[in-house]
Amino acid sequence: MIARIKKEYSQNIDRHTQGLILNQIEMLLNYSDRFYDRQFFTRNKTGNDVTQRFESLLNDYFNDDHLIEKGIPEVKYFAEKLNLSSNYLSDLLNKFTGKTTIEHIHLKLVDKAKNILLGTTKSISEISYELGFEHPSHFTKIFKTKAGISPLHLRKQFPEQN
Repeated sequence: MIARIKKEYSQNIDRHTQGLILNQIEMLLNYSDRFYDRQFFTRNKTGNDVTQRFESLLNDYFNDDHLIEKGIPEVKYFAEKLNLSSNYLSDLLNKFTGKTTIEHIHLKLVDKAKNILLGTTKSISEISYELGFEHPSHFTKIFKTKAGISPLHLRKQFPEQN
């Protein structure tokens, strides 16, 4: 395919040259997409192993009581631990779980936040800092997006648990 492109632009250029070159490049990109997608279907066991290792790393990270110091984990952190690129890890998780790496991180954050919200009387700000957020508003925004309710409203729904 590359040879055809090279041959096309090295010959006399006419009104069809650009279209033919673009068609060859498009075909090359389509084959690349196909190759990339196939690896997820031909490596099911590997993908499941990576997914399980990721979940384990995620649980370990959030079970540690030092989130204030460590902060919210980045996709890069987990990718490096799994010896993968950040994009590949997100693609792999998305294929096997339907969620990207950042979505998994946010859902785990919200689960931990719910436990703290319903188990303590700490303020929303205290909880957000405890979870590694620099700004409580960012915590509230993620919480509301993932839980469908603000942290304060969740707490008000279950007052007896505080």
